[in-house]
Amino acid sequence: MTPLGAGATVLVAGRLGLNDTPKIAALLLAAPAIGASGGTMLAAVPIAPGGLISARRVAEVMSRRITPMTHGQGLAANLVTSAVVIGASRFGPPVSTTHVSCGALFGIGTVTRRANVRMMATILSGWIITLPGAALFSGLSYHVLVRL
Repeated sequence: MTPLGAGATVLVAGRLGLNDTPKIAALLLAAPAIGASGGTMLAAVPIAPGGLISARRVAEVMSRRITPMTHGQGLAANLVTSAVVIGASRFGPPVSTTHVSCGALFGIGTVTRRANVRMMATILSGWIITLPGAALFSGLSYHVLVRL
């Protein structure tokens, strides 16, 4: 059994599907015959098993590289992640399940003083670079496409 536990793995898969399903359903809304509820279900059905299959591997990698933890600490991090993502899904603020999960792991590592500070810095720098990088790339792409 992983430090995250089987129950926590199911929660990770569920919150991953809950957070990602509306994104794919938005794409499916282009097909009016399906409707919003049908589009959401059509997207949720394939996403949930995919999340269940891959979430465990991703969670194991994240927990080993960010901070070593006990079963209880892994469960706590996943319960907090699930609660935050479910709450965000209910009330609407856009959140990244990966960012929320990393934040929970950062918290465990900080409290236990066993965090891999170098890995945390790498992840944080990726977050800091991603938003302005995507904005710059998007603006440049639009500028090029408009001129075609």
